[in-house]
Amino acid sequence: MNDTLTLTGVVATDPQARTTTSGIPMTSFRLASSQRRFDRAAGRWIDGDTNWYSVTAFRHLGTNAGRSLVKGDRVVVVGRLKIRRWEQAERSGSSVDLEADTIGHDLSWGTSVYSRVRTTSAEPASTAEESFPDALPDAGAEAFSAPPREQEPVPF
Repeated sequence: MNDTLTLTGVVATDPQARTTTSGIPMTSFRLASSQRRFDRAAGRWIDGDTNWYSVTAFRHLGTNAGRSLVKGDRVVVVGRLKIRRWEQAERSGSSVDLEADTIGHDLSWGTSVYSRVRTTSAEPASTAEESFPDALPDAGAEAFSAPPREQEPVPF
């Protein structure tokens, strides 16, 4: 199975940044995803069952995820779903993994400051500036960051 899936949830473990034996940077973490629903009898929002996913990001995404994410962050992850059966001694089960194609902070719950990473000479000859000559230069996060504000999350 190789399905593309979009998940929202909480980074439930400290992201672990490593390098594979072949030298590819990667970051992995566990994602907790809960459905929220409004309980009319109680008059409040409640969390439903929690689904757990192992998320792995490779290459530039892995490097940037390792530098950007911390346990407790609310994120949106798009990636390829892989379900694996496992057996160990007398135990067996399933592992639900997501190989991430993209990861971002869930702005329904807070604000984020974006900082563009410039790559080295290994970058392809055609860059965004060459493809879009009218694009704004990277002015840095301080030029575009809004002042912090207190905001309650908007339940969906």
